[in-house]
Amino acid sequence: MNVAAEVKRKETGDGAVRNHWNVEEAKALYDLPFADLMLQAQLAHRNNFDPNHLETASLLSIKTGGCPEDCGYCSQSAHYETGLKATRLMDCTDVVAAARRAKDAGATRFCMAAAWRTPKDRDLESVCDMVNAVKGLGMETCVTLGMLTPNQAVRLAEAGLDFYNHNVDTSPEFYSKIITTRSLQDRIDTLAHARDAGIKLCCGGIIGMGEHVEDRLGMLVLLANLPSHAESVPINLWNKIEGVPVEDTAEPPDSIAMVRLVATARIMMSRSVVRLSAGRHYMSDELQALCFLAGANSIFIGDVLLTTKNPKVDRDADLLARLGITSGLAGGKQCVAPTSGQGEKCK
Repeated sequence: MNVAAEVKRKETGDGAVRNHWNVEEAKALYDLPFADLMLQAQLAHRNNFDPNHLETASLLSIKTGGCPEDCGYCSQSAHYETGLKATRLMDCTDVVAAARRAKDAGATRFCMAAAWRTPKDRDLESVCDMVNAVKGLGMETCVTLGMLTPNQAVRLAEAGLDFYNHNVDTSPEFYSKIITTRSLQDRIDTLAHARDAGIKLCCGGIIGMGEHVEDRLGMLVLLANLPSHAESVPINLWNKIEGVPVEDTAEPPDSIAMVRLVATARIMMSRSVVRLSAGRHYMSDELQALCFLAGANSIFIGDVLLTTKNPKVDRDADLLARLGITSGLAGGKQCVAPTSGQGEKCK
């Protein structure tokens, strides 16, 4: 059987989103001749999005380091000596000031990340105040706080949270090789709690940690087989971090493999926003352009993502201008300090 042709036949019916993929189908897409794969990805992209527009988001670490999880790729784990100093939860006023700067720089969504296994209720209330205040600036809001209970998810929804980020990280087969303190099912349960509370999902994974191509595709199958696809799917390239276990196994994908993965993700999750996330500072302008052509339609802006580097805002603005892609950066806006406290409503 021509698996790729069968996949195409299924996808050209009524256009319904599928959630019953298998790795064989994903591999058949991934292995298509490059031009054919890009064509299918382009068609899926154009049927669901403006191919010449890019979503821009900003990410802030509101509580850094000291995390009890042993994720083998992460500088914030308390299990490893990475030289990162743990901090307390930021003050709401400082968070909103950062959100205002991100908005001035062109971001439309503001994401707040805390290095917790699961938030304490008192900390969750502080985060809810941040969500409410950032919403007051007219921005979409996203948080990633670790595992959630159903009640915590409801509380975040009541505060007006738009998105909850909780990545699956990798394939089910590779998962136990990088994390032992939190099961994959724990992650799936948290996604379900957020979805049940009416919160949109941001859920993707990391590549370049020593996994095989089949693991990358297994991750896409896991994501594409969720009861409903995440509205945002970030694809992260692992950033080199000294002192963590993944440092010994990491092997970044070559450029063509990266583009193939983005294109396959676009076809399998045709209505999801696919974001080039961490590791973009490793990518040339040409590689990023190919990823956008393959269906990636979101990036994080700002010099830092949590504890790792990110391309400068002016570099992003220049690249998107040369590609004719519209975004909040289209005018080449620069990040400026806020001049007013209007809209800030921190308790």
